[in-house]
Amino acid sequence: MNYIWEVVGRQPTGQQPSGADTVQKLCDRVASSTLLEDRRDAVRALKSLSKKYRMEVGTMAMDHLVRILQSDRTDTEILGYALDTLYNIVCIDEEEEPADDSEEESQQKQEDDLGAQFSEKFIGEPDNITLLLTLLEEFDFHVRWPGVKLLTALLKSQCAPVQSIVLVSPMGVSRLMDLLADSREVIRNDGLLLLQQLTKGNTAIQKIVAFENAFERLLEIIKEEGSSDGGIVVEDCLLLLLNLLKNNSSNQNFFKEGSYIQKMKPWFEVGDDNSGWSAQKATNLHLMLQLVRVMVSPVNAPGATASCQKAMFQCGLLQQLCTILMATGVPADILTETINTVSEVIRGSEVNQDYFASVNAPSNPPRPAIVVLLMSMVNERQPFVLRCAVLYCFQCFLYKNHKGQGEIVATLLPSTIDASSISAGQLLCGGLFSADSLSNWCAAVALAHALQDNLTQKEQLLRVQLATSLGKPPVSLLQQCTNILSQGSRVQTKVGLLMLLCTWITNCPIAVMHFLHNQDNVPFLTAQISENQGEDERLVQGLCALLLGICIYYNDNSLENYTKEKLKQLIEKRIGKENFVEKLGFITKHELYSRAAQKPQPIFSAPEHMLFDHEFTKLIKELEGMITKAVLKSSEEEKKEEEVKKTLEQHDSIITQYNALIREQDGQIQELKEQVSSLSSQSEMLQNTVTQQLSQIQQHKDQYNILKLKLGKDAPVNGLQTEEQSQLREQLEDLQRQHQRLQTQLTERDALITGLKEAEVTPSTDRSSSDVTELQRELEDLRAQLQSQSAEITELQRENQELLRASHATGSEVGVCEELESRLSAQTAEAQKLKEEVQALLQRKEVMEKELSSASSSAAIMETEKSQLQHELQESKKEQDDLLMLLADQDQKILSLRHRLKALGETIEDEDDLDARDQFYDDDDDDEEEGDE
Repeated sequence: MNYIWEVVGRQPTGQQPSGADTVQKLCDRVASSTLLEDRRDAVRALKSLSKKYRMEVGTMAMDHLVRILQSDRTDTEILGYALDTLYNIVCIDEEEEPADDSEEESQQKQEDDLGAQFSEKFIGEPDNITLLLTLLEEFDFHVRWPGVKLLTALLKSQCAPVQSIVLVSPMGVSRLMDLLADSREVIRNDGLLLLQQLTKGNTAIQKIVAFENAFERLLEIIKEEGSSDGGIVVEDCLLLLLNLLKNNSSNQNFFKEGSYIQKMKPWFEVGDDNSGWSAQKATNLHLMLQLVRVMVSPVNAPGATASCQKAMFQCGLLQQLCTILMATGVPADILTETINTVSEVIRGSEVNQDYFASVNAPSNPPRPAIVVLLMSMVNERQPFVLRCAVLYCFQCFLYKNHKGQGEIVATLLPSTIDASSISAGQLLCGGLFSADSLSNWCAAVALAHALQDNLTQKEQLLRVQLATSLGKPPVSLLQQCTNILSQGSRVQTKVGLLMLLCTWITNCPIAVMHFLHNQDNVPFLTAQISENQGEDERLVQGLCALLLGICIYYNDNSLENYTKEKLKQLIEKRIGKENFVEKLGFITKHELYSRAAQKPQPIFSAPEHMLFDHEFTKLIKELEGMITKAVLKSSEEEKKEEEVKKTLEQHDSIITQYNALIREQDGQIQELKEQVSSLSSQSEMLQNTVTQQLSQIQQHKDQYNILKLKLGKDAPVNGLQTEEQSQLREQLEDLQRQHQRLQTQLTERDALITGLKEAEVTPSTDRSSSDVTELQRELEDLRAQLQSQSAEITELQRENQELLRASHATGSEVGVCEELESRLSAQTAEAQKLKEEVQALLQRKEVMEKELSSASSSAAIMETEKSQLQHELQESKKEQDDLLMLLADQDQKILSLRHRLKALGETIEDEDDLDARDQFYDDDDDDEEEGDE
């Protein structure tokens, strides 16, 4: 750094350059130097001066440093120096020890204000944050790490503005999420700190980070670092998870749907030896428990909380927490937080509450976990926060759990008391009447939760009898509570007992009657209310007014001396209605009342502040207005209300009757609807059947009409029109031509047979190959002709079927059609026989070819061939006879058709040709044909 010596060393002797002058010289060098090396040296010098001369560097050099970040992007070294310098001037050095002296404290405050001013100046130009996000994409360690630290410092100083800029920056959050995937642990760890600051109080950024797969990556880091046994990195991951999930229902649902709850179970696996926990492990486990509580917090939506509770039970997380709860050697703060966590996991969940009721402590003999916890609650030597946690756990166990309430009250009843074991009811009674006021309050509140919204248990608790001392008769629990109240106990004890009594007799007229039956109770209450006492006693007065008001509101007038009207008169005479309402209103004005009304969990800074229960504050809010109205009403208004109430009851009974009638009619209507539906389906089926039948009938009608139009009304008797006659004549001519062809074929066959006869005398070896070829050709021709004949016969048969249908429709020419059909069937059979003959001839041809090829082999083979030819000759003769019979039948058919044409009045031409062809047959056949004519 030659230029620094130039700035410092060339001053006149005895004069030292000031820090501002040095910084100014360096800033000029950064702005004016053209060589990158000179600028780099100047920025490095600014970095070294930035801590000592923070004000000067921040004021003079910030703009130059930003320009370096913009212009010298290719040199990572100068970028790193610039980022480090900016970090030094905007950050607050948290590693320094806090100053003891007031002057040093003031100086430190000025330094902090200075960092905030420079941070505000830097982010005053939003492009600076965008530039910084772009630089974080640089993988070089000397750029990325100082960039992460600078952005973290800016977020600590000016969180909301930086969040807004990052949120609108394209891919801004995604670039920061990439830091978690960096293989260099120092960058990854500082990236965790950066994301912690970025996600504070910004729901939009929390959602983006969550959907950038943050949950998966953070849980992987926690697992890699050793879960609860890990170091500070695990703590940072858990803090970031808390930021993402707390008060963010969208991320909570995403966490649950992604099955990340199941991945939390291994965190809580503790061994048998739990001694010597490190502070870091306790911190990690404490944060893990807080993370579970965030998912099942009572302030979440009820549906979301219930689904998370179900998932925690199904994956075994609740069971794991109960194991920690009953384990030995667990630090007190971890045990307290575990109790609070279990409380919220079971709160309002019937399945989880039933499981918790079945958990036993590992003692001899085994005791229920509830009993062990209650023993800690009523033990004044236990830490205050632990006793509060046990009370909260007991309240959550009984919340909307009528079954659990019944089990607790049952342990107080005479028929179920087991002298050999300690029960929850015995512990509560012991705490209720102990000398410790905190135990009195906790036991009273716990017992009040066993009666919350449960009329049955309120009535059952009236049966509880207590043995006060030897030789005296037992007194009821209700009477014992009022006795303690009248003995001048501490304020905390009085408040607890009054809350128990108010909860007990609310909406329970029988309990009200039992309370009023004691002649000392009402005078005690009126005396307490009418006295002028201190601030704490005024709260007791307000609760006494509430208790007396409940006795009025839920009074069934069964006691003549303490009817509603008489109690109201007593208040008016002894207290005054206005004074009574004023004392009643003091409860809600108390400071501790508003604190207790915020959250279900009892959180108190000191035992003496433990006065109100959350559920009781809701009861006060519900009853205060009703009691005030009941006390201020006159007797006439009371009567009118009674009449209106009776009228409404009558109306309700009438409405109930009508509702029963309507339900009965609804059932009948439903049955009728089912019958109608069944009948409708049957009707549809029948309608479809009728439609099909009508369609078939219509088709038959159409066919009948078509045939009727074809035949015509003026057709001859035989039912055939001229067109059909011409078709029949053409068929006859075709048959005549076929007859001629068959005669020709017969002549050729005769010649062939003659040749075969001659072959019997001449040896087969003398036959030439040309004869065999000729025979093959003739056989092929004959097969083709027979196939053609078969096709023509098939066509004629089809036409015959049409004529037959027409004859059926008209009822005429039935005999002729049947005869024609039978002849055609015979002709078809004959054609089939001809096909078989052709096949036989083909086979013979193959045999003859084989004989020709082996003619020179031996004489024995020739003799065999000769015998085969003789056999074939006989078969050919038979085939000739069959062919003659076929021709005779065909001729008969032709003559029959000729007679039909004559009967129709048609002239038959070429009769001489027919006679000439007839001469071919024998004379007997000719005589028959002439007789037929």
